[in-house]
Amino acid sequence: MIDDEYFLAALRLASGHDPIPAHVSAAARQAFALRVPHAVTARPAGYNAARGVRGAESPQTVRFVTDDLTFDLEVTVGDGLLDVAGQVCPPPGEGCHVDIRTPHLTLTRRLASTGQFAATGLPPGWLSVVCHRPGHAPVQTRWVRVRP
Repeated sequence: MIDDEYFLAALRLASGHDPIPAHVSAAARQAFALRVPHAVTARPAGYNAARGVRGAESPQTVRFVTDDLTFDLEVTVGDGLLDVAGQVCPPPGEGCHVDIRTPHLTLTRRLASTGQFAATGLPPGWLSVVCHRPGHAPVQTRWVRVRP
């Protein structure tokens, strides 16, 4: 496993002669801390910005897939905050949960028997969802940016 100091040393070598600015090193450490070790990353499979479906605040939908799981996410922006409703298919079963992550906040939700979950009041910006299933590697979506 790569540790933080090795990662930063590699960045310094790759940059040539100029030292890496402190704010860039700090951002790299923060991004590296967001990784989920041994996770499978679901790839985007579609995007639909629905218009006029639920009033003025129309949701954005995106789908992520792996060989055995599909994530459908619907994100609505209201009052400057994000509401996320999602479903994991096929429903992974008992003892499963998702982490709805932003760079500064993680909300954990148990999955309903149908694989559905929801979270409200998230800050706008970057968002990722990780599904945890007993006996399996975590499955995460790529990071997506949602703007108000």
